[in-house]
Amino acid sequence: MTRADAERWLREDLGHDDVTNDLPGESSARLVAKEPGVVAGLDAADVVFDVLGVSVETRVEPGERIDAGDALLAVEGPTRDVLRGERVATNLVGHASGIAARTREAVDAAREVSESTEIAATRKTTPGLRGVEKRAVRAGGGDTHRLDASHMVMVKDNHVAAFGLEDAIARFRERASFATRIDVEVESVAEAERAADAGADVVLVDNATPGTVGEARSRLDSPVIVEASGGIGVADVPEYAAAGADVVSMGALTHSGAPLDCSFRLVE
Repeated sequence: MTRADAERWLREDLGHDDVTNDLPGESSARLVAKEPGVVAGLDAADVVFDVLGVSVETRVEPGERIDAGDALLAVEGPTRDVLRGERVATNLVGHASGIAARTREAVDAAREVSESTEIAATRKTTPGLRGVEKRAVRAGGGDTHRLDASHMVMVKDNHVAAFGLEDAIARFRERASFATRIDVEVESVAEAERAADAGADVVLVDNATPGTVGEARSRLDSPVIVEASGGIGVADVPEYAAAGADVVSMGALTHSGAPLDCSFRLVE
């Protein structure tokens, strides 16, 4: 998170003539959880209040389980600026905490059957909020996957349609850094074997059953990583983990989690 992010969020929320929050004096306030959950996003809220010149004391750590009534952070400063930061900070913490809770649920589901299967996010994030959302995944115990398109080469169906599977992998292998992994999306065990033989570091078996993912894992030698993805929900995770998926990547972590219900109140 940067100050520029916070300034942009505040400009969007406050507009040109914020009369609502133009109050005199000094105030203290607390952000309180109204339900149990897993907390995230406090670092983003901290930056928001810092831009406004409001002091912040965080009461819990990212990834910590919290109960209804727990204070997540406390702030103190000019009343006008405390209130100006309220909605942006509350929205960020609520949204991020919802992602962290859903991620923790998926990680716990994987651990029922496997100690090694990683739960990962995808690039299905909200534009402008990827940093907040990926940090929330991490707080929930998940893996961020690639943070942007430059962090890993993804060979997808459109690349295969344009160049063919082997030629697409060769093209990207030639252009990518030696430190950049190549992740190839496939739809069958046969394609998974072809991708591995052509030099894929990761084989993403897309929209496949746990049985197909398990067969791909059994046929591919290490260190090729087998990733399962495509419409996987939390309830499906144990089956994919039991089948031997090294990674289960889920867009639902960032786009389908219900936000944590929080309340921001001035302290008398």
